Amino acid sequence: QVQLVESGGGWVQPGGALRLSCAASARTFRPFAMGWFRQAPGKEREWVAVIRWSGGSSYYAASVKDRFTISRDNAKNTMYLQMDSLKPEDTAVYYCAADQTERLRVGTLPNYYDDWGQGTQVTVSS
Repeated sequence: QVQLVESGGGWVQPGGALRLSCAASARTFRPFAMGWFRQAPGKEREWVAVIRWSGGSSYYAASVKDRFTISRDNAKNTMYLQMDSLKPEDTAVYYCAADQTERLRVGTLPNYYDDWGQGTQVTVSS
């Protein structure tokens, strides 16, 4: 099991930006993919973005496409989520997760992921 530590959350005004980080503590770290999810109060956990660790192909939910950018630094065992043009509806607890199973397609459902971070709060308001 891999320990995932998230950071970078906070409060910003609409139109602002935040950069989330997710660091993996492991001797070796080579997941199939890592993803970001978010969960707002009273709502189900929602997929945000995913990146294949080896090739770096990335995919985004329609609600964040063109505003968020997922990336990773293999040498640092770290994944990032750059969030620009933030909206109030982006307010949620953001979780990073690792999918350790090789697949033909990346997963967008939480049950595909084996390891999870503790979550970091993102609040967007005036």
